[in-house]
Parts: sequence; C-alpha cells; structure tokens
Amino acid sequence: MHTILIEPTENPKVMKFVADYNLIPGSLELDRDSDISEIPLAQELFNYPFIERIFITANFVAVAKQDTMEWEHVAESLKNVIEDELLANPRVYLQKKKEMYQIYAEMTPNPAVMKFVSSKMLMDGFVEVKSRDEAEGVPLAQAIFKEFDFAKEVFISDNFVAVTRDNSVEWHQVMMAVRGLIAEYLQNGGEISNIQAQTHENPVEKIINRDYTDDEQKISDILNEYVAPAVENDGGKISLMEYVQESKTARMLLQGACSGCPSSTATLKNGIENILKQFVPDLVERVEAVNG
Repeated sequence: MHTILIEPTENPKVMKFVADYNLIPGSLELDRDSDISEIPLAQELFNYPFIERIFITANFVAVAKQDTMEWEHVAESLKNVIEDELLANPRVYLQKKKEMYQIYAEMTPNPAVMKFVSSKMLMDGFVEVKSRDEAEGVPLAQAIFKEFDFAKEVFISDNFVAVTRDNSVEWHQVMMAVRGLIAEYLQNGGEISNIQAQTHENPVEKIINRDYTDDEQKISDILNEYVAPAVENDGGKISLMEYVQESKTARMLLQGACSGCPSSTATLKNGIENILKQFVPDLVERVEAVNG
C-alpha cells in the first residue's frame, strides 16, 4: 500500500496529500459540477459536503475545503480515503477490468483437430477458415497462422476455436503453445473476426444461396435437434447440403473437426443415417458426406 503524507499549504483552505509516486500525467482540477464518473477518488472525496474543489497533479492531491470545517478534524480521515482509493485505482482513473478468458484444450474425434474452449462466448454463429489464404478478415485465425506453421485450418464457433494441424507435429508437442497464444490474444482484447459469422440455423444458405425445400427442412430440423449438439461439442459442424429425392439421399456438409475426420464416415452411417431413417423413414435411406 502506498503511503500518503499530509502537507499543509500557504492557503489555509487547501491541504496537500502527497503520494510516493506520480499519480497522473498532466493535471485535473475538479469541482462539484465536474464529470467524475471515471474518477472514484473524486467521488469519495466529494461525499464530504465541506469539500469544494480537488486538484490532482504529479504526486499529490490538493483538497480545498469550506471555512466551516477545521483540518485537524478531517485531514486524517481524508488521508485514509485517498489511500484506499489509490490502492484500488493507482492511476486515479477507474481501472477497466480486463475480460478474463479461461482456455482449455479438448481432443476431438479427428486426431488432426484440437478444440480450444473458452469460458466466454467468442461469437454468435461460426466462421471457418480453410487455408491461410482465406484468413483475411479473421484476425484470430491470422494470429494462429502467423505463429504456427503447422496450422492448416481454423474453425471458430460460439465459445471455441478448433485448429487443424498438419503432419509435421503431434498435438502433445504444441497444444500448450496454441492454448497460450489464444488465451493471450483474447485477454489482450484482440479482434476475433471482422466478417459476418454464419448462423447455426441454416448455414448452408450462404453456400448454395437458396432456401430449403419442405423435405430438406424436415431433415435439417432432425439434424439440429438430435445430431448438431453432439457434433458441435466435438468441435465440428454438420449441415444438410443437398437432398436427392429420387434416391432418398441426404448429402451432409462437414466442417470444423468433422471435415476430414477418419471417423466421420462411420458416424454418418452408424449414427446420423440411423437417426434419419428412424424419424423420417419416408424421406431418407442413405447419407453421404461432403467435406467443407
């Protein structure tokens, strides 16, 4: 805790409270009509009705009082107030609390993809960067690509970042470094994306620029309710890309950790295909994958 010394001035109405460090660059002169919304020290001092003005510069706070109050009765109390307020806000102005991001790494079914989960939401929707050349407009992806040569793809959705590596490294070698970079980047207020996120409800519309048919909407609704939550939990994204009525085939767009995952075909056949056959047997007999 910084020590405050009480120092009289030649003006009997003014007392200086001197700190052992410089408080602010420049100076502040405040009265009761001043905007003190960002200056907690002034807010506390003006709670005393006998204080008329406050002057802050260099390493001291000068307080001007009314004649009705003697310094010997209040100086020590004001000294304590100033010490407490400078302990909370050493540079006088209200300190902005940094948003705290806790990041943890989580494996996905795709061994090439690691999911880095944040304690706070990153975006509403998702952004997929399939290569370094596509990273423009996504500063977080650019930061990852710049730092790590092994990074191939970046998928950002809701509260996680899924990173796809190449074969030059294993995740146990680089996982902590990637987690550290993402945590530091977010903690320092780095921009995540400057491009519009795709929505979870119907991301395929941005790809094929059309609305779903009634049959496609029925299939998509089943995917969103019974399949998407588990897939997104693994760092991926699955959407209905196309429905071929003649062959009763539903073609799925796989993104994030799902894209290129060795187990994705088995997941489609053993899981998603069975679910769709159960809920819409008149519509779906086969499911095929399309990597995003």
